[in-house]
Amino acid sequence: MDTQSVGGKSAGKGRIVMLVDNKVDGDSRVQKAAESAAAAGWDVTLLGLVRSGKGRSWMLGDAEVRLLPLKAPLAKRHAERHRSLLRRPLAYPPGPLAAYRRQWAKAWRADVATRRAALKVAPGAVGTPLFRQVEGVRLRVAGPVSNIVQRWVGLRSRHSKDAQQAGRRLRGPLDRLFTASWTAAKGKRAWRRLEPALWDYELTYGPEIDALKPDLIHANDFRMLGVGARATVRARAAGRSVKLVWDAHEFLPGVRPWEDNAHWIPGNTAHESEYAPYADAVVTVSEGLSDLLVERHGLTERPTVVLNAPDRPGEADARVAADADPEADPEAVPDLRELCGVGPDVPLIVYSGSPGPQRGLGDLVETLPKLDGVHIAFVVPNPTSAYMETLLARAAELGAGDRLHTVPYVPHWQVVRFLSAADAGCIPIHHWPNHEIALITKFFEYSHARLPLVVSDVRTMSEVTRATGQGEVFTAEDTDDLARAIKQVLADPEPYRAAYEKPGLLEGWTWEAQAEVLDGLYSTLVGDRKKPEVRR
Repeated sequence: MDTQSVGGKSAGKGRIVMLVDNKVDGDSRVQKAAESAAAAGWDVTLLGLVRSGKGRSWMLGDAEVRLLPLKAPLAKRHAERHRSLLRRPLAYPPGPLAAYRRQWAKAWRADVATRRAALKVAPGAVGTPLFRQVEGVRLRVAGPVSNIVQRWVGLRSRHSKDAQQAGRRLRGPLDRLFTASWTAAKGKRAWRRLEPALWDYELTYGPEIDALKPDLIHANDFRMLGVGARATVRARAAGRSVKLVWDAHEFLPGVRPWEDNAHWIPGNTAHESEYAPYADAVVTVSEGLSDLLVERHGLTERPTVVLNAPDRPGEADARVAADADPEADPEAVPDLRELCGVGPDVPLIVYSGSPGPQRGLGDLVETLPKLDGVHIAFVVPNPTSAYMETLLARAAELGAGDRLHTVPYVPHWQVVRFLSAADAGCIPIHHWPNHEIALITKFFEYSHARLPLVVSDVRTMSEVTRATGQGEVFTAEDTDDLARAIKQVLADPEPYRAAYEKPGLLEGWTWEAQAEVLDGLYSTLVGDRKKPEVRR
């Protein structure tokens, strides 16, 4: 037989387990990959995670999505678990002791004050004359001593707080020495000391993968690479043939660290370097990133490029919406302008995607006073996040609070039509290595929405934008030049929109084209091995 079965379910072309280290919602690349592979005849299970609460599952087309509850005790840093005599020798050990001591010292001070007052206002209730005399002496000593103790406890508590913060930041000389020492001693294996939290992912995902017995594991990004590689090794050791696809979304040494400390980049890059050789095939998002991966990991085969392209507008909407909600109206796409409270004639610039200082959202806010009457919409995962509130407050300070709007994501099959209500799409990202090498998701989404683009002069996007004529390029982090580019596309948008009429341009920038590439890769890999017979 050429199919396997787990729990009586046919695997069709074969069983694929996809791995991602997020909650799946909002990750359009992963959602589309799972759904399109299932539609092509693969039995697909997509494993994601929740960082708090219980897991859950649902169907995405014919693909099953499972969110696993992540337990992360190994994410606690050394300073959160142990007392650091070198960092802050006076600090209390981590745990409840510091809070207990502070409260105890306050209670003692309160008791001394109460007993003093009782001697004055209710001496008969205190005790005999001799006891009151002794009590008075004790309290004359206890007063200043309790004050000294409270100050001492406060000092140690402040040292404890400072030690915890420094231990979590991991930016000091001791932290850099720790990183350098373990890197020198262990090389690629140093991540076990620098980023032990990577084991939390292994212990969460590993048993689920083993139980599913996949023919192919598709590991998205660097954390899941190790999880997928170890599962592949276990399966092969048990006599099953499993292929591993590593989907590298970013060039890890070039990212802005999610945790700005001395351990994060060295630890995670060591982990990636250890497990990259286990991949049977590498997929990535651009030719530029493909070059970097070949150079960094000495890959013998060039990675397959799968663009972060959207679904072809109008084709996937009804099918995906019906799968997500059988009673949903696929035409009921939210109105961006209505959500922003602006009419059809109001100039509206949109930014859609994950927020962050390096993505230039603050630069867009700073341009508002230079753009008379122009409104800006940020389409983000969490419109009420602390960062969004900071940007809204800054817009208000600039006297333009009524022209900045934050709205939530829509399902990925609605994105293009949702964004098309704007007058232009903006990508104001700063110069970071990963920003230079790829056409990012929002570039393609804006393009299919046929929006004039305003993009910063990061290398790849600026080159393509100039070549196609679909927008204007400005100097990154230059708000005057950003305002100039926005005014230019708003003044005469039609030439930029006309660029999308070039034959074949948008057709190549669709997920349907990318899905064919992925399906071909899966088929080649799985076809390379002989599937085991089903035991009955």
